[in-house]
Amino acid sequence: MSWFDRLKAGLGRSTERLSNGITDLFHNRKLDQDTLDELEELLIMADMGVATASRLSKALAKNRFDQDITPQEVRAALAGEIATILEPAAKSLEINPAHKPYIVLVCGVNGSGKTTTIGKMAKQFRDQGRSVMLAAGDTFRAAAIEQLQVWGERAGCTVVAREQGGDAASLSFEAVQRAKAENIDVLMIDTAGRLQNKANLMEELMKVVRVIAKQDDTAPHAVMLVIDATVGQNAHNQVEVFKRMVSVTGLVLTKLDGTAKGGVVVGLAEKFQLPVYAVGVGETIDDLHPFDAKTFANNLMGID
Repeated sequence: MSWFDRLKAGLGRSTERLSNGITDLFHNRKLDQDTLDELEELLIMADMGVATASRLSKALAKNRFDQDITPQEVRAALAGEIATILEPAAKSLEINPAHKPYIVLVCGVNGSGKTTTIGKMAKQFRDQGRSVMLAAGDTFRAAAIEQLQVWGERAGCTVVAREQGGDAASLSFEAVQRAKAENIDVLMIDTAGRLQNKANLMEELMKVVRVIAKQDDTAPHAVMLVIDATVGQNAHNQVEVFKRMVSVTGLVLTKLDGTAKGGVVVGLAEKFQLPVYAVGVGETIDDLHPFDAKTFANNLMGID
């Protein structure tokens, strides 16, 4: 199955709910205020959030209010508006060669897919001819250290690691030193999965940022927040807290090949206006892809 097919399958539940809802709603009905209110409710239930649902409904009403409109026309109009919302977010992580190493800090809650995302992205950088070093900053779990080492081998990268229980900030400091000494192009630092409501763990993450900045006051050059796309509206809270604590510069959305709550991607783009560096649609090393706004919008609305 191609990555496009996996994305389509992953969005299937969201697409089916939206498509069926729109078909039922606009069956021999005009676009009156009652219909608009029901459409807005449908979009909110699809995890798009109140503000985004309101924007989409108003955009549809602008040219078609009090007119007959088919479900196909509704889906096409909404797909176009969604693509417009998503287009500014469709930006890959660009490595600035003026910073060497270019330091990428990767964070997120437990189980979001940080470590696998690092491995996949490291492979892409290596394929571009860049030298890459990985730092196993998730020192809480031995499995996380081992997992990053496996991905490092697959991608052909050096991995800086210590035994479980070590100090993450100290390890990050060492990794920056080594990356500088070895003239590495990109240093990607893994961090422990942490819930955004645990103050002590968030403080620890901020300590890592401070330690990195001591060696390069422009670093980290990118702070990538990895989000499990199946979590729905909880993603908003994650972005809000991490952005406030560690100045997130962009997102990666994983598990879009699962039963993803696809509407949340639209809500995140509308609210936070952060780049979506990539989307994950599988477990293999090549299953991380650039985010394409039009493809995503059409898939979400069930348009081939």
